[in-house]
Amino acid sequence: MTPENRLDLVRIYAGRYTSATRKEKSKLLDSFCELTGHNRKYAIGLLRAGPKKAKAKKRALRPAARKYGTKATEYLLLIWRHADFPWSIRLKAILTLWLPWLETRHALSEGVRAELLSMSARTIDRILQPYRKEIKRRRYGRTKPGTLLKHHIEIKTDSWDIQEPGFVEIDCVAHCGNSGDGEFINSVNMTDIHTEWTETRAVIGKGQERVCNAVDEMRMALPFVLKGIDSDNGGEFINHHMFKYCKGHGLHFTRGRPYKKNDNAHIEQKNWTHVRRVLGWARFESQEALDAINDLYRNEVRCWMNFFQPSVKLLKKERIGSRVVRKYSPAQTPLDRVLACESVSEEVKASLRAHRATLDPFKLSEVIEEKLEVIRSLICTTMPKSARKGQRWHTNVLYPAPESYTPPTPSC
Repeated sequence: MTPENRLDLVRIYAGRYTSATRKEKSKLLDSFCELTGHNRKYAIGLLRAGPKKAKAKKRALRPAARKYGTKATEYLLLIWRHADFPWSIRLKAILTLWLPWLETRHALSEGVRAELLSMSARTIDRILQPYRKEIKRRRYGRTKPGTLLKHHIEIKTDSWDIQEPGFVEIDCVAHCGNSGDGEFINSVNMTDIHTEWTETRAVIGKGQERVCNAVDEMRMALPFVLKGIDSDNGGEFINHHMFKYCKGHGLHFTRGRPYKKNDNAHIEQKNWTHVRRVLGWARFESQEALDAINDLYRNEVRCWMNFFQPSVKLLKKERIGSRVVRKYSPAQTPLDRVLACESVSEEVKASLRAHRATLDPFKLSEVIEEKLEVIRSLICTTMPKSARKGQRWHTNVLYPAPESYTPPTPSC
């Protein structure tokens, strides 16, 4: 029976049902349900309401007209890939910041420009959804706890309440591949809690003096005065050398709780965005690789991340019943947060503005990729000496070696 036939039956039975007695209504319902197949309670509602409730089958809705053209989508994908695949809220802020440089490379019509600027974060998510499969994520870490001076270094967990620049979190990221044996390159990463300004330097090994020299170089590169350092419990930071350095420069030295990564949430996030997404998980151990990585960290990556990569900050968390609602600030670059700080001098602010005006984010992205090609050619593919006995090197894991296996001669 078609919906139109059911509608006709409702019209016929509804007129008789309203004026019928109780016994007659029962017989009408039996007959109506037998013809239409409706449930008895549903049939009572239909006959009481009359034909207005029993509508015919709805017409199929037309698909919504496409608001954003293919050109706008192409330029959105171009910026998304050059900006290293940021999520939608950050990408919306990047669109406004990067459009002047995009217009120097491509002839944008007013319509396309208006479409890009009018896209909401939800629309950006919907457009980029088919292209997100190309992004892969993997985590790897290697931190050994330091046992010296723990009772001298204060534990700090209230990093969220800092409202001025100068208090940073630091961490060390190992580039050891799948084996922690031997000496390899580590990235010493530093991020300011208030502005999210980030500096990174590479060192060979985790020697106290080398790590401390890297921290000192990053301190001199910051656009504000360094006031405090917060680290994890790794032995590269919890040592006499770092303790004396902080004391000599008037720095407040604190540490997080063991096995509580959320105490260092800011730097843990930057370890992913500023180190792992750039260099990956390969092994680097040569001096040539160290020089190439530091050249990238000191120049292009530093400017690209701090001048052209907006980020959001957690303002507060509120528990509503069983849910935790998080509220974030608008997406801003670390440079914009530095420019809003009253403690930073106007000379420094003017210098930073002039420096950003001379840079092209698309060119920075291209140069970063060119330098990464050189760095990838310096990946160490041989097994460390201390790991050779009874094992052989593989791209993912270490397998037991056969009895006739001869270890390769190291090439780096």
